[in-house]
Amino acid sequence: MTATVDSPHQVPFDAVCPLMGVEEEYLVVDPATRQVAPRAGEVVERAADELGEQVGTEITRFQVETKTTPCAGVSDLEAQLRRMRAVVAAAAAERGLAVIASGTPVLGEAVPPPITDDPRYAVGIANYRALHDEQSICAGHVHVHLPDRERAVLVSNHIRPWLPVLIALMSNSPFWLGRDTGYASWRTLCWGRWPVAGPPPYFASLAEFDDLVGRLTESGALVDPGTIFWDVRPSARLPTLEIRVTDVPATAEESALLAAVARALVLVSLERVEDGDPGPRLAGERLRVAYWRAARDGLDGHGVDPVTGDLRPAGDLVTALLDHIRPALEGTGDLDMVTRRLERLRAAGTGAARQRAAHARRGRPADVVDHLVARLVDGPDSPGRD
Repeated sequence: MTATVDSPHQVPFDAVCPLMGVEEEYLVVDPATRQVAPRAGEVVERAADELGEQVGTEITRFQVETKTTPCAGVSDLEAQLRRMRAVVAAAAAERGLAVIASGTPVLGEAVPPPITDDPRYAVGIANYRALHDEQSICAGHVHVHLPDRERAVLVSNHIRPWLPVLIALMSNSPFWLGRDTGYASWRTLCWGRWPVAGPPPYFASLAEFDDLVGRLTESGALVDPGTIFWDVRPSARLPTLEIRVTDVPATAEESALLAAVARALVLVSLERVEDGDPGPRLAGERLRVAYWRAARDGLDGHGVDPVTGDLRPAGDLVTALLDHIRPALEGTGDLDMVTRRLERLRAAGTGAARQRAAHARRGRPADVVDHLVARLVDGPDSPGRD
C-alpha cells in the first residue's frame, strides 16, 4: 500500500488481520529556551522532502503531524513510525529546533496559541472561540480498516468501556507550561471541554448515529464531519474506525503497541457484534468518572473497572484488557509482543511517569524537555524492541 492514512484505499477487508495506520502529533521546541516554538511550518517543509504527504501541519504553529501508510504488521508500522520521527527530528535540527512527543507543552507561552493559516481553522475559531486557547495538545490516533459504517458504530459500543484503560496506558502529559498539573494526562482534561469530544454515546444503529450528527450540525456544535471529536468514531473520509483517545505516545514502540491493542479491541468487538451482542450500555456519567480517574492516575493509582464500575489497581485493569483482547492478538500473531511490551511499560512507567522522573532529578522543567527530545526516536527508558 502506498496511500497515507488519510487517503482513500480500496482493499478487501481482512477479518483476521485488518490494515491499521497511525497519526501522531508532535510539538516543536527551541532547544535553547526549551519553550514551544511557532515554527512547525519550517520543519514540515523540510521533512516533506523525504516524507511527502506523510507529514503536515496542524491547527497550531507549534505542531507537526505525521501519518503512516496502512500496515498489516506491527513491525512494518513501527519501522515507519521510527523513520518519520527520525526525519522530523533531523528536519527540526537543520532549522536549529527540536521536536518532542508530549501531549502538552512543558514550557512556553502557549495560551492562546498561534493558529495555522487555513480557512477551515478560521471557521472553527469563529465557532468555538476561546476553546482554541489550549489547543497546543498532541494525541495519537489509530485507524483500523473497517469499511462497514454500521458495524463500525456497533463496534464502538464495545470499545467505549476500555477507553479509560488506553488513556492510562499512554498517559504522557503531566506538565502544562512549567507546572506539574498533578494529572498523568492533562491533555485529556483539556480536550474534554469541546462540545463533541470524549467518549461517544451508545448508539443502537448507524441511523441513530447519523441522526445525532445531523442534529449536532444544526445546533452549530459541528463545523463539519471532521469536528466529530469523539474518542472512537467512524472516519469521515476513510473506511476505518478511528481510536483517538490517548496522548501522543512517548516512543515509537509504545505507539506501535497502542496500534496492536487498538486493532485487537476492534476485532474482539466485531466478533461480538457478529454474534448479536449489543454491547454494554455503560452510563455516560460513569464513563466520565473513569476518564477522570485514568487521566489523573495513569498506571500509578486506581481506575474504574469497565464491567463492574469498582475501583481497581490500574495494573489489574491492564491485565483485564489483555485477557479481553487475547483471542484477537493470537489471531494477528501479536500476543507475545504485546504481552512483553505491556510488562515493560508497567515496569518502566508511562510517559508521564518518566517525564516526572526527569523533573525530579533537579526540579527543572527544562530537563523534562531535554528528556523528551532525546527520547523522540528512541531511548534507554523506552519499552524496547522485540
